[in-house]
Amino acid sequence: MPVSLDSEILTLHELHTYLKIPKPTLYTLAQGGRIPAAKVGKHWRFRKADIDEWLNAQRWARPLQRRTRKPQPQVSHGQ
Repeated sequence: MPVSLDSEILTLHELHTYLKIPKPTLYTLAQGGRIPAAKVGKHWRFRKADIDEWLNAQRWARPLQRRTRKPQPQVSHGQ
């Protein structure tokens, strides 16, 4: 019995719903090769298994540490 791939292949809209990421962001990620995707004609398609693997890898990435500024000494212009 053949395996149905329908549930494994996501459209851009379905991926947007699944990840709750804006469509323009997903489109940019796909165009830049930063998210696993395949372009079929004019349409982007995403394998759910690849997306889950990609998402898991993202989870472990450290956010950038914000630099804190050291307070500057107050300069008194004497009087």
